[in-house]
Amino acid sequence: MDVRVNDSKNVNDVENERDVKVAKPSRETAEEAVRTLIAWAGDNPDREGLIDTPKRVVNAYQEFFAGYEEDPEEVLGRTFEDVEGYDDMVMLRDIDLESHCEHHMVAILGKVHIAYMPVERVVGISKLARVIEIYAKRLQTQETMTAQIVDCIQRVLEPAGVALLVDAKHQCMTTRGIKKPDVATITTRFTGVFANDPRMEARFLAMINN
Repeated sequence: MDVRVNDSKNVNDVENERDVKVAKPSRETAEEAVRTLIAWAGDNPDREGLIDTPKRVVNAYQEFFAGYEEDPEEVLGRTFEDVEGYDDMVMLRDIDLESHCEHHMVAILGKVHIAYMPVERVVGISKLARVIEIYAKRLQTQETMTAQIVDCIQRVLEPAGVALLVDAKHQCMTTRGIKKPDVATITTRFTGVFANDPRMEARFLAMINN
């Protein structure tokens, strides 16, 4: 992935910023921040319909961003070697994606299609979907998330290759700003045999549309 940064930072600096652990504010601080936003929007945070909104928003954020509390490499840790000689791709299609744009903190909704070519071991198929969910439940750009998912699977499972396609709509574009509701963003990443053999890439894409 071509990552461009300003002269004061290199690519490694940008990536390292994602790994910095920050002190987590208290729940009370988070709820007060929501009250401030309600007042900034022009409403009364103490009126009946909004009095419990800060609590509900913080509860929702715990779900939206649960990926920060989980380790995707640990999820992929248990694998199986008894595959009876299976030597073809393993593919999951139409995995629901729910993430949030790191620029506006609004929803990214779509589908993920993923495949990998096992060498000597496979992982439970639900674990692949779980890895996608962990990275999705963080503040993201679609490009970064695409790279993170593939690189994690390639690094941990060491397959012959990984293929990923993300097809999503960004509410920061569909509901605000330019307001183009029918525009989808598609990102892909291929490693190993999927990157080196055009037939494998074409087969993966054909299976998505089959």
